[in-house]
Amino acid sequence: MTQNSLKRLQVVVAHPDDETFGCGGLLLYARSVGIERFVTCATRGEAGEDRDGRTGTELGEVRATELHRAAAVLGVTGVELLDFADSGMAGPTSLNTLVGADLVKVVDAVAASLRRVQPDAVLTLDASDGHRDHTRIQEATLRAAELVGVSTVHLACLPQSLMRRWIEQMRADQPDKEHVRDEEPVLGTPDEEISTVIDARAHREQLALAMAEHASQDSPYGGLPEDLLDAFLDTARARRVVPAWDGSTIEHSLN
Repeated sequence: MTQNSLKRLQVVVAHPDDETFGCGGLLLYARSVGIERFVTCATRGEAGEDRDGRTGTELGEVRATELHRAAAVLGVTGVELLDFADSGMAGPTSLNTLVGADLVKVVDAVAASLRRVQPDAVLTLDASDGHRDHTRIQEATLRAAELVGVSTVHLACLPQSLMRRWIEQMRADQPDKEHVRDEEPVLGTPDEEISTVIDARAHREQLALAMAEHASQDSPYGGLPEDLLDAFLDTARARRVVPAWDGSTIEHSLN
């Protein structure tokens, strides 16, 4: 694609808040350069934790509302919720969950959404945090994009070097936090595989407003020292997987 040829971007994620905490900087960058933006979310996040103790259907309704509010702050044109249940972090899953459903069914649902939106490019998560729903939606999105014929696919990501700094900070401040209990957790995308680096400093205020809409959830950036917070949020990063990046030159757009 040429510099200005990307007109429509579709973000496909697993849970409400993934679009903001994981892809918010990239969505705001896309808005700033005139790209139309859509979000497809596979679940309502009803198996997540809630600050106020809500669970199940009630929590799913809360989080779906938060998704729409955050998307409005991000300037997203349209939001679509698919009909899969949140699989949770671990344990048995039923056939209606994102992980428990047949992969073909998930691929077909994502492909149908792609056909409705007809994006020039698709963005999903790199799934490097190990959440099984993130892994499933990434796999389904890659297959669906190929099936539909989307020419450009990126994975929103964070570099392993930065995630190591985050782990060290969490071990000091919140040693019982998930992801830091393992002796040598590996989180993030290898630095050398990150193809796309975008200056997102101009979007920090708007991103903070979008994050605040997910009030039921704890922000992954909460309580970080200023220098580490800046390292996470001043830059938006992605890995281009379709067409595969050749590793030669860092890109500064999603084209």
